[in-house]
Amino acid sequence: MHRIPGLDLLRATAIVSVICTHAWVAGGMGEGFGWIQEFGWMGVDLFFVLSGYLIGRQVLMRFKHEGHVDLKGFYRQRAYRILPAYLTVVGLYFGFPSLREQEAIQPLWQFLTFTMNLFVDQRAMHAFSSAWSLCVEEHFYLIFPVAVMAIAPRANVRRLCAIFLGVVVFGLAWRGFAWWQSSALASDGNGQWEMDGRRYMELIYYPSYARLDGLLAGVALAVLSVYRTAQWERIQRYPNVLALLGAATVGLVSWVFRDTLTFAACVAGFPILSLGLALLVVSAASPAGVLAKLRVPGASWMAAISYSIYLSHKAVLKLASKHLPASVDHHGILTFACCALVALVAAAILHYLVERPFLWLRDRAAGRTVAMAAA
Repeated sequence: MHRIPGLDLLRATAIVSVICTHAWVAGGMGEGFGWIQEFGWMGVDLFFVLSGYLIGRQVLMRFKHEGHVDLKGFYRQRAYRILPAYLTVVGLYFGFPSLREQEAIQPLWQFLTFTMNLFVDQRAMHAFSSAWSLCVEEHFYLIFPVAVMAIAPRANVRRLCAIFLGVVVFGLAWRGFAWWQSSALASDGNGQWEMDGRRYMELIYYPSYARLDGLLAGVALAVLSVYRTAQWERIQRYPNVLALLGAATVGLVSWVFRDTLTFAACVAGFPILSLGLALLVVSAASPAGVLAKLRVPGASWMAAISYSIYLSHKAVLKLASKHLPASVDHHGILTFACCALVALVAAAILHYLVERPFLWLRDRAAGRTVAMAAA
């Protein structure tokens, strides 16, 4: 797929944000950087919006031009893309327990079936907990093309809006119900009601059915770009305005998420965040915008290996922090930077030795299939 510089910049920003929010594994980033650790988790939601847009557009373009979705071909491509590097890391986690950033880990079958985000028990910290978002994406890959085949032939604007609105309302209702079931007065005695932190992770943050807002926002952009090209092009004439609106929306929701356990954050925070991130994606997808024209050294490379970084960074950050020379240990941002550099090297090794060869095999298999179909 043709790479879009603006989207690569967002992808690189997302993975850097995720690394920063997991800085605690390496002892933290030091004073003055707490806000990055506090809000870096939003990078995952940015990945969701990007996936919804890119995968959604890929599937919808195929359906628009050919009238069907090649499920076998789609799942094969996703398998080549996701499974080799993922199974390599899972094998390392279970084959070499000393590599884990935490001693405990959920059962192997949950990782192999991409269900670990549905059976989380937060009474103990678990290794490779970041795989929860891969489960959300896998569930999306499994369901979305089937949903397109079922809905698209009879779709119209009213029905699509009803479906999108229904998914948003379901998320609001579920998160509201979960908050109501698990809330209590805050322990600091300020009289504010908050959700229990453990139950927040188990019922709201991890499960796929509670985290559909980002993917849905991305899919909405894909529908607009494929089936309403005139409106899409009209919107993209103002990429910098969209970028400002998106940044302002993310800034606003960051204020809401200053306490993630409140009712407003748990229930309404995620769809508002997804809206802001979607505006940034529209802006970045326009070649005329500042996000597309901005050239940050290394951003495209970071975007290309972002999946390998995501898979491996937590374990490598922990290992690096344990084996740092005394001269750079316990020095805040310097220590974290050294650990992050090691994590990038490890991710590059995973990308070039595992991920990239299988992507080559995928493209070769796809080319052979096209040649056979044309024969």
